[in-house]
Amino acid sequence: MTLSIGFQVLERKRTAPKALVDAFAKLPVANVSDSMSRLTAGGPMLRPMHAAGGMAGVALTVKSRPGDNLMLHKAIDMAVPGDVIVVDAGGDLSNALMGELMLAYAVKKGVAGFVLNAAIRDLDAFVATNLPTYAAGVTHRGPYKDGPGEINVPISLDGMVVEPGDIVIGDSDGVLSIPLSVAEEVLAKTEAKQDAETRQMRAIAEGTNDRSWVDAALKERGCAFPQT
Repeated sequence: MTLSIGFQVLERKRTAPKALVDAFAKLPVANVSDSMSRLTAGGPMLRPMHAAGGMAGVALTVKSRPGDNLMLHKAIDMAVPGDVIVVDAGGDLSNALMGELMLAYAVKKGVAGFVLNAAIRDLDAFVATNLPTYAAGVTHRGPYKDGPGEINVPISLDGMVVEPGDIVIGDSDGVLSIPLSVAEEVLAKTEAKQDAETRQMRAIAEGTNDRSWVDAALKERGCAFPQT
């Protein structure tokens, strides 16, 4: 086998089980992020380009030359239902990496969503189709198809490392990748946090929410209060 660093298509060696992906699909991205110590994020530039709704799936990763979508085309060919195609194209917004035609093909293939550190075009089609898609921008200028690029290699989006087979989720707050190696632990922590927030919301509605922690935190940090 000839290894060509920077221009290669690899097989995905692992994949998150569907039951685990489905469990994360029920949880807010913000709570999952809190359960990962708030240290992981794909960057605020990745915003939803679809109309509404969340995203959860298994990462199929692409590293692409800015403005070139040859490897993205190949990734859609390779995708299986439930995949989220995550593309590191350097955040360049000069050329769109995909538009209406590729979107239609991805829907036919059962792709669960896209995360593109790049631009899209045909925005109206993304809104109408409503396939979860997060991108860094929009431009009418189309892409090139020359390569190079890589498929199923570790990539990084604004410091968030995504490995093939990781779980990728998204909602209106943005996108998050959960390493498969710690996904069970993160899920348990997030579900516990979700239960605690449900109880807190009930207390707020009933007027029994305990706010004493605010003054306690201020006093602990040496805050001065008005003298009574």
